[in-house]
Amino acid sequence: MNPMKDVLVKIRTSDIFLDETIYPRENIDHKRIGIFVENLRDGFKFEPIEVQACPGKRGKYRILDGVHRWSAYKKTGQIEIDAIVKTLNSIDPLLYAAKLAIGPKQLTEAETRNTARRAFQTNPKLTSSEIGRAIGRSRQAVDSYIADLRATTLLELDLKIFHLNQLGIPQDRIAKRLGIPRRTLRDHLAEMPGLAFPPNSDLLKGFTVPQVAQKHGWPEPLVWSQALNKKDDQTRFKELNWGLRTWDLWNFIDCDNRFGDDWPGRIPAQLIAHILYFFSEQNDLIFDPMAGGGVCADTCLAMGRRCWSLDMDDRPEARPEIEPYHWDLEGKWDDLPIINSKDKPDLIICDPPYFDKKASEYAKQSISGLSRVNYLKFLERFFLFLKKISKKNIKLAFINADWRDFQNCPANKEDPKQAILIVDYYEIFKKTGWTLTHIIQAPLSSERFNPGVVAAMQKKKILGVTSRYVMILK
Repeated sequence: MNPMKDVLVKIRTSDIFLDETIYPRENIDHKRIGIFVENLRDGFKFEPIEVQACPGKRGKYRILDGVHRWSAYKKTGQIEIDAIVKTLNSIDPLLYAAKLAIGPKQLTEAETRNTARRAFQTNPKLTSSEIGRAIGRSRQAVDSYIADLRATTLLELDLKIFHLNQLGIPQDRIAKRLGIPRRTLRDHLAEMPGLAFPPNSDLLKGFTVPQVAQKHGWPEPLVWSQALNKKDDQTRFKELNWGLRTWDLWNFIDCDNRFGDDWPGRIPAQLIAHILYFFSEQNDLIFDPMAGGGVCADTCLAMGRRCWSLDMDDRPEARPEIEPYHWDLEGKWDDLPIINSKDKPDLIICDPPYFDKKASEYAKQSISGLSRVNYLKFLERFFLFLKKISKKNIKLAFINADWRDFQNCPANKEDPKQAILIVDYYEIFKKTGWTLTHIIQAPLSSERFNPGVVAAMQKKKILGVTSRYVMILK
């Protein structure tokens, strides 16, 4: 069978299922199934049902039309059923099923309304006319069905545009990221000042940032960008309740859960804020090429910096500001989203997945899973590439740690050939034309080791690793 064509085949009834997400009716009519059962026993021949190959479930099919016929076949113990396998391509399966349902038993008004709303929620780009043609209703009727959903969708789109615009992402990339025409984007941008008025009004009334974020459905870092607007960096630190470290030892015990997602190798927002404080100015453009959970972008909002973020893990709804990009070791990287931009970053903050550490928690294509040789080879090419595409006075903040395979191995028996130390990164920087200006200690907390683990390590003379460094280069 070729699933790319609409073909008539026999399919096992057990390989077919009812997917309620694309079923336009509220309930199955069991009386109708009973009539069909009697028809089958009398030798009646039904028209084939219509099915679609189920996404993500090989060999399984979901019903587009014929739920009652299929149910009757199962009740009479028939193993196979005639079915037409449909390829819908860009056609919404729910609307296709709804159109077929307009037959002997019409959809009820409630079913029609519910179908219209479900279709719009699945694909907000559908027009009222497209939905109306499928469910047998006028455009005006569909408008009334989905008016509240459309208003919510427009508000969500406005908020995404506002978020990306606050971070200084160019309009062409915002439009591409959100899948909207440039003209539509310009229309929405014209409404941006009004969008921020209600949250700012509540902030002036004394509401806290978390309260405003919850009330208006804004990400908390975006509310901080409004609450701290026009304030200097020291005031921002104070209002965020972050102590400002004056020396080259930045010891933060915990991550700040207000900034960034729960993510493998997540770093404290305070660490990013200190880099921004000492090595950038407000409104500078920051580039985060391996954004992970988005700590850097969130912190930039609070600190009044613009930020472009990339990551191989694409989360368009949760993290629209992080554009998808995979730094493939074998790729040419000439398709980098920022490569042709007239604006160039003032500071690059690079917190790559650490070698081997948490490799099982990252995506399969993460550089963390590379061999030691390929990991260092990647970084050498990566830093050389960053140098070539950057302006002359750019700074690079590189966050990493010593890697030693100390697990269950006494310190004096470790194999140095399996280690990657901070000096190894330094050699790569020298080779690729970067000049080191600062080394800042930002150690991990030793409190992550429980007393039992510490006692076992002491007994075996295992020397653990809590070191972490911020290397500043130009």
